[in-house]
Amino acid sequence: MMRPLLIVLGGLVGPWTFASDIEGPPIHYSRTTDDNRVSRLIARLTSGEINLIREPRFGYLRSVLRELGVPESSQTLVFSKTSLQRQRIGPRAPRAIYFNDDVYVGFCQNGDVLEVAVADRDLGTVFYTVDQTAEKAVFTRQGDACLICHASSHNHGIPGHILRSVYPDSSGEPILGAGSKRIDQTSPLSERWGGWYVSGSTGGQTHLGNRTFEGRPRFDERRPIEEIQTDDLSRYFRTAHYLTPHSDVVALMVLEHQAQGHNLLARAALETRRAMYDNAELNKALGRPEHEMWESTQSRIRSVGEPLVRYLLFSGEAELRGELHGTSGFAEEFARRGPFDRQGRSLRQFDLHTRLFKYPCSYLVYTEAFQQLPKPVKDYVLQRLHDVLSGKDRSAEFSHLIGRDRRAIREILRDTLPNLPDAWRK
Repeated sequence: MMRPLLIVLGGLVGPWTFASDIEGPPIHYSRTTDDNRVSRLIARLTSGEINLIREPRFGYLRSVLRELGVPESSQTLVFSKTSLQRQRIGPRAPRAIYFNDDVYVGFCQNGDVLEVAVADRDLGTVFYTVDQTAEKAVFTRQGDACLICHASSHNHGIPGHILRSVYPDSSGEPILGAGSKRIDQTSPLSERWGGWYVSGSTGGQTHLGNRTFEGRPRFDERRPIEEIQTDDLSRYFRTAHYLTPHSDVVALMVLEHQAQGHNLLARAALETRRAMYDNAELNKALGRPEHEMWESTQSRIRSVGEPLVRYLLFSGEAELRGELHGTSGFAEEFARRGPFDRQGRSLRQFDLHTRLFKYPCSYLVYTEAFQQLPKPVKDYVLQRLHDVLSGKDRSAEFSHLIGRDRRAIREILRDTLPNLPDAWRK
């Protein structure tokens, strides 16, 4: 059977070591029952409540997206050969990635499988495939084949996502000697989207998308000298072979924010569970009270909670220097989803002039991945968010948040985020 890999990857597959800690207690990754949006869909399929429809060109793609609530407007396209279906991928046949707040779905033209990744409360990220050739849709949970890279040291041994920008040649093969960049919300646009298609405008800001390179690029060739802007990707490949003709620049920006956000949520969840397990074992061995919290345990929780706080509040976000315009309607569809506070404001409202969102606090706080964090780390993150947004913490990491930003975000969260601590109500 084909071993699928890297549902969210725009980069290189390397000889990384699989971190086996997740197979030990209390995680038991391979043996623990999954509980997420995909596993619930599988249960509905098994019971006969629903059926997925297979189409000649797209297989089960459209049906899977519909049942998982993944919008077609989220389509982004990567043409670098950076997955185990690499033989299907190239500039004339990019791989499509679709996503919502919890799920990522990868599609290759004439591919053997759909690749699916989903945020899971107990397991971080879980990977599945759907056989595109089968008469009946079957989801298969994947293990080591995906974890070799997805749970490597690049993700601190936690199952997650990897997005990279590479220098592809005319066949889509990454030029290894040219290097690559791991991409998230802190990456300047000039380093993004090597090996990806980009539709829309970045307001004159340069990027590496929509380009191939001949041989190993010289240093000056690695810096694009002009924006390669296009609203029509049909000049590169047959767009009719995809659900939409877009690889929307706003969807790309959100994907890059969200993928690393899920990585930090998964790390916070799994590392806190490990810390609490070790704390309980230590108390048991020393005959101490069961719920006594050691300083070392609190330190471990802070070490994964604090990076999550900074990321949720867009600390270090790359500045935009021109207005972004997408082509697929993704931005409008995404912003309509709310939730909205009493003044009609939402964390999903975009800025797209100087930064990604109008109110720089991530909508990921509404997801299951955040809401179901273990209590010690969730309490820590909520307290730290309150410290920053109330103005108690004015450290340099949060200097980008001016007074009205902090006040607006605090008010939005107070109206829309359930189960906030009492301190938020004062």
